[in-house]
Amino acid sequence: MKNNLKELKALKLEAYNHCTNATLEHALRIQTQIKSLETALRSETKSSAGDKHETGRAMVQLEREKLGTQLANVEQMQRTLQKIRTDTVAPIVITGSLVCTSAANYYIGISVGMFSWSQKKIYCISSAAPIAKVLLGKKIGDVITFNNTKFEILEIC
Repeated sequence: MKNNLKELKALKLEAYNHCTNATLEHALRIQTQIKSLETALRSETKSSAGDKHETGRAMVQLEREKLGTQLANVEQMQRTLQKIRTDTVAPIVITGSLVCTSAANYYIGISVGMFSWSQKKIYCISSAAPIAKVLLGKKIGDVITFNNTKFEILEIC
């Protein structure tokens, strides 16, 4: 995937924006679910009595705690993104790099899956992902082996 630097920078910015939008949408969904549970918890308090009431409250409370943990994880992902400089082009793969290889294209930031832009597929991965750990610190032309497959780093932005 030989591109000029301007195209790579645009692609990198799109990957960053995709990650940002994905975390914002996820946080909004979780917050909506939390509000719904809190409403259910209030109505459960008003309308029930006995063991059934306590079981229902406990289940709602457990779900609320689970959503709270998910929201904290999304907020951590947002903090990770805030630390990334989108205008930096390093000679080696770092967090925030767009890495084009002979096998696939990766944006190393946070894990939000694959997206397509301008007929190119980019996998948005965390720096803790196994493939990211192999790529970090490498430079253009390096040949990497991952899952018994060899591929070459073609471009870094």
